[in-house]
Amino acid sequence: MNYPSRVITIAGSAAGGSAGIQADLKTFQELDVYGMSVVTAIVARHPQTDKNVHPMTIEAIEAQFATAMKQVGTDALKTGMLFSKEVIEKTAELIDQSSIENIVVDPVMVGKLDSKLLKDDAIEALKEKLLPQATLITPNMPEASFLLDGRSLNKVEDLKRAAKDLHQLGPNYVLVKGGRLEGPAVDVLFDGKKLTVLEAPRIDTVNTSGAGCSYSAAITAYLAKGKSIVEAVKQAKGFVTTGIEYGFSYTEMVGPTYHAAMRKYGQAHEIKESQYTL
Repeated sequence: MNYPSRVITIAGSAAGGSAGIQADLKTFQELDVYGMSVVTAIVARHPQTDKNVHPMTIEAIEAQFATAMKQVGTDALKTGMLFSKEVIEKTAELIDQSSIENIVVDPVMVGKLDSKLLKDDAIEALKEKLLPQATLITPNMPEASFLLDGRSLNKVEDLKRAAKDLHQLGPNYVLVKGGRLEGPAVDVLFDGKKLTVLEAPRIDTVNTSGAGCSYSAAITAYLAKGKSIVEAVKQAKGFVTTGIEYGFSYTEMVGPTYHAAMRKYGQAHEIKESQYTL
């Protein structure tokens, strides 16, 4: 029997099931990799106190990671919402002490509705401790702006410059996601020498909760299965674009991408790829 590749996510738990750990594990299952998780915090808004993030202890984070590594091990790891400086530093330490080769860092700072998911003092820890260990980082436009000290990003050329500058922070590859631009959904991948621009049609829907989490989780899954970075990103973009195409909502609130969409309906759109050597 050929066992599936192993992947682990270190991220927040989203009670509504559309993002975070829940989106990651659904993505892993759809892409036929064995998924594990380390919960850093529970994201759920209390109806009386309005508190939205309920952190785990460092001990609990260490215990989850140690258990997963002892019982299973992993071929690739992704991080999502880490929330605090302490959790970022502990995550960086755990990765540094491991022998995991494929590290995808989704620098979660801003949620779909611009909700803040990272404390201010954590940004420097993210830059100094975690990003240099990453095989790939996957910031969206607001996150790329935060990492570049508030730089304005308004067009594809801005994404290209941002990808080049973020590469200076130490990751092997940078993927800047242009989901908030107008026009086609364009993402820019940079490896230090070559820019790869990936384009898909923009889907007219508000039901995109968890799209970023699912995108980075899909990249992680494909890397665990031996795909190159460019192929992993391209296939992951096809997966998440299809999920957005068939997104839905049970209520008046923003709904999830549909993780089963590709399995049920096939890939919805072709992903166009263009490469530029510096």
